[in-house]
Amino acid sequence: MPRSMIQRAAFLAAGLLATLAPAIAATRLPWANARQMVVVTVPGWDSTQGQLRTYEQHDGHWREIGTAAAVVIGKGAAWGVGLNEQQPGGPTKHEGDGRSPTGVFRIGQAFGYAGTAATAMPYRALSATDYCVDVSGSPLYNRIVDARQVGEKAVAGATEAMRRDIHNNGDHAYRLGFVIEHNPDGRIGAGSCIFAHLWKTPSSPTVGCTAMADGTMDRLLSWLKPEDNPVIVLLPEAEYTRLRMAWSLPAP
Repeated sequence: MPRSMIQRAAFLAAGLLATLAPAIAATRLPWANARQMVVVTVPGWDSTQGQLRTYEQHDGHWREIGTAAAVVIGKGAAWGVGLNEQQPGGPTKHEGDGRSPTGVFRIGQAFGYAGTAATAMPYRALSATDYCVDVSGSPLYNRIVDARQVGEKAVAGATEAMRRDIHNNGDHAYRLGFVIEHNPDGRIGAGSCIFAHLWKTPSSPTVGCTAMADGTMDRLLSWLKPEDNPVIVLLPEAEYTRLRMAWSLPAP
């Protein structure tokens, strides 16, 4: 074969590999099987307010569903423990810092004060004895448990009573929400009890969760499907731009 033809074939092959590389890389991502994605972006690491958008996977492409909605997060953002690899730059989430974890996370069970909710997601009807254990080093760290089942000593020191309406003067924050699976293996000190829940006001930061209006939560829970392996992404805008292609995220 003439040298020119060999060079042309090599050039075409290289071009094909470059074209296919993003698609091949996307199939290797830990969230490659996700067909629903909730995307939360904030202006910067110290921002407390952001935007939430929802997407569905269609023929290998993300399509936005519905319209953007306002959310509030914690006292800024910090890299959490999720599905993505550790990233450079920015703060790192730790217990008690009040920051919301950034990265890609599975969406876990829904929960609320009522016996049932309008959602296809697994749902936990909260009781007065349900706690999320935020005591770093506890064998139950970062888990929602019922004190009647695990014993009062097992939840000693836990500050996250899930029935906030009973334990916190009628607080409705956890009337409806879902678990953001940050630090699912309970790494000591990496942060615990991270949820999506209802906000107090549109400008009141959380202590690490992502909060929203009642209507936004209703829409999310009626849309989410466990069989679609939904994930939630939270990133500062600059990080979203930097990582969008490598992480196969929706176009902004």
